[in-house]
Amino acid sequence: MAAVVTAPDKPAGRGLQLHSSPVKDYAISQNIPVLQPIKLKDPAFLEELKSFNANIQVVVAFRMLPDVVWQMPDLGTFNLHASLLPDYRGAAPINWAVINGEKETGITTFFLKHEIDTGDIIFQEKIPIGPDENTGSVHDRLMMAGAGLVLKTLKAIEENNIKPIPQIIDHDSKPAPKLFKENCRIDWKDKNLDDLHNFIRGLSPYPTAWTTLDGKVLKIYKTEKEAAANDKATGSIITDQKTYLRIATNGGYLQLLELQLEGRKRIGVEEFLRGSAVKGKEVI
Repeated sequence: MAAVVTAPDKPAGRGLQLHSSPVKDYAISQNIPVLQPIKLKDPAFLEELKSFNANIQVVVAFRMLPDVVWQMPDLGTFNLHASLLPDYRGAAPINWAVINGEKETGITTFFLKHEIDTGDIIFQEKIPIGPDENTGSVHDRLMMAGAGLVLKTLKAIEENNIKPIPQIIDHDSKPAPKLFKENCRIDWKDKNLDDLHNFIRGLSPYPTAWTTLDGKVLKIYKTEKEAAANDKATGSIITDQKTYLRIATNGGYLQLLELQLEGRKRIGVEEFLRGSAVKGKEVI
């Protein structure tokens, strides 16, 4: 490995001391040169990057590269993306696959081109998504599989044993746009039981689905479905104020298992109920 390019150190913690990325820490431990450009078009950075004479570049979870960077090596630049392209191009592929109730997703290596996530596909690998699995656990499994796929891709390129396949992108391709706080708000009125369950697990543990209770933000991390006929208004809370908290939905009840009220820590439902009187209320 010629060098590693990673984000600049950032202030974090109470003292706002500068912290380096795990990528940088590992590279230093292996005596690999580290580049941390603020601007990817900075002439000094481009000159330094070019000086390594790398014949291939690998991109994993990094920002969009300018043409002058990804076109630099002779053998090209490839990216690892956490979906089965051309589906779920964009910033939040794992979240949207889970939100949409997909039963499988995967990883793709592809050569970079100007339009984001549109380059020719080198390899893909599928993995299943469990019916109650959240984005965090899918991410962790994809991360491990992704490491193997990157090594496989590098070896195949080294041996000139690849046949890249152009992506066919049409109106049926599913997008994965960036998530913001407002589109993480739970829509109790218009979504059914399955959609609500998928939405919450698709945003767990980050950026997290939320609603409001007594005017405060309530983040919900884990739920369980209970399909049943009910005559309660959607968003109504049903609880014994001790062990369970159900929300009435279209198609049944959603059991809340892990949640976090504004200003408090993330906790289980029983601990939450010991400190919050919610019987007879509703979430909106």
